[in-house]
Amino acid sequence: MIFRTTPAKAARPALRKVRTGVAPRPLRHRLDPAHVEEVPFRAGDGVRLGLTRIGPADPGRPAVLLLHGHTASADMFLLPETRNLVDVLLDDGYEPWLLDWRGSSRLPYNETGGRYTYDDVALYDIPEAVAHVRERIGDRPLFVVAHCIGSLTLSMSMAAGLVPGLAGVVSQGVFLTPKLAGRTSLRMSVAGELLKTRIDHIPVDIRKVGLWSKYTPLFALASRKAACPDPTCQILHNSAWGTGASLFVHENLDPATHDRLAELLGPAPLWILPHLRRIELARTVVRWHDTDHRYRALPPNALDAAGRIDTPVLLLSGSENGLWLDSQKLCHEVLSRRQPQLDVSYTEIPGYGHLDPFLGRGAALDVFGHVLEFLGAHR
Repeated sequence: MIFRTTPAKAARPALRKVRTGVAPRPLRHRLDPAHVEEVPFRAGDGVRLGLTRIGPADPGRPAVLLLHGHTASADMFLLPETRNLVDVLLDDGYEPWLLDWRGSSRLPYNETGGRYTYDDVALYDIPEAVAHVRERIGDRPLFVVAHCIGSLTLSMSMAAGLVPGLAGVVSQGVFLTPKLAGRTSLRMSVAGELLKTRIDHIPVDIRKVGLWSKYTPLFALASRKAACPDPTCQILHNSAWGTGASLFVHENLDPATHDRLAELLGPAPLWILPHLRRIELARTVVRWHDTDHRYRALPPNALDAAGRIDTPVLLLSGSENGLWLDSQKLCHEVLSRRQPQLDVSYTEIPGYGHLDPFLGRGAALDVFGHVLEFLGAHR
């Protein structure tokens, strides 16, 4: 007779670790810790946000508020492996402020917290961060440099008249007139409907979800015809969370930045897609909440209310933007025609995509000079 021991249960894929603390994840930087001030900050609806002031106390420095894109964080402006935007701003005499709005991957509730729309960012996060910074800086000039969804929601805040009197705004990637490729828009719509009952986020780090998981087909689809073997790079560069778009020009990234992609960009929530689809179909930033009186301060259509914008705006975009295409060029053309009194200019960065104007190893030479030139002209 052969005796058999009870077989051990097959190991299950490790569950995704969820941060439950209240503090944002620490920033990665090479700055003097004495010059990095984490400012306690909550939005008016009670949501804990991240706000960080950088630099020595100097009453003569104009302030610059930096807004990241959705699923990214303030880390995108502080890359320790390259000369980053914060380095450049400090050296040129500015005081950087970094806002981690409620779509930041630094925030502990990023994947588990309450759902929201971009109306919440435009109504609460950005205007209240601007007001908070102004309380600290007094009558010094305040600029804003914004990327992707941070820029898109800022455009709604500006059209609503909620952030008046800014010294200038640099918008990177997209502003008032979002434009996606037809394939990207179709995939976003179809995937949102097919997957919404099974998953609520599309991850970027296969190590956190396991090779044999419900996300495996998404990573497999993203790997088709990909030149890079890294799964995170594939789902971002080759597929942009499964949409078929591309977030950066691969060769523009420093190897260290490439290895940190899963840290710099978090999972993309599917529950935000209905609002994003409405915005993309309208080809402008539109309000999601039409019946909730709390959002009446936001215009139904930001482009129709663009005449309220009272600050100079520089529209930046990489010539190889694989996500928002030529949205910024379109925005400049539309505003020049519909609101010729506005001070809006457009600059295209040759050889750059969507994220690499900030994450690229050569961005300090190729991109940030345009930002400094604009800020200096309105300082």
